[in-house]
Amino acid sequence: MRYGTSCRYSRPYNNSLRVCALRGFRPQTLKSRFINEIVHGEESDLNEKGQPNSHFEMYLEAMNEIGASTESISRFIELIKNGQSVSQALEQARAPKAAQDFVNFNFSLIEAGQAHQIASAFTFGREDVIPDMFIAILERSATSEDSFVKFRYYLDRHIELDGDEHGPLSLKMIEKLCKEDAQLWQEAEAIAVQSLEKRIALWDSIYQAL
Repeated sequence: MRYGTSCRYSRPYNNSLRVCALRGFRPQTLKSRFINEIVHGEESDLNEKGQPNSHFEMYLEAMNEIGASTESISRFIELIKNGQSVSQALEQARAPKAAQDFVNFNFSLIEAGQAHQIASAFTFGREDVIPDMFIAILERSATSEDSFVKFRYYLDRHIELDGDEHGPLSLKMIEKLCKEDAQLWQEAEAIAVQSLEKRIALWDSIYQAL
């Protein structure tokens, strides 16, 4: 399953979101807190055994549990550690084309460094849509609750965090960044639409590969 880890190629996006967005937040502590709470939940959560683990590590364990290949994303991470650019690493790791497009789009926003656009992609292209996506996966699953414990926990944890905490925090972050500026809201909306289009293209390609 080459697509098994496609949606997690953008793990460094979390840290970049924090760094880039905080440029626009200082010295307003409340806004910084929004970012820190989101990143803390992503990078230092508890797994199904109550042990500290990042969501990326949980995802890799879940993929291994269901028999999905993690070779491509492991290669990608190694290439990044060795100094390759994101686009170069994706290509050399032979990530699926749709995954490359999805990640490259996100990192193009990071490179542009516009906090409201980064936050829009993060909020509307990820945090606001993931709970409903994952709920649908669980509802349509033909397996019992005792099967694929790690995978189910990963989905359930994101439904809980993104739906109850990260999603609302992300929306507040957008409001704080755009304020009453019509131009910023317009730009944020345009990025939200593009983010959703990229995600739909990614999931369509996964569906076609099944």
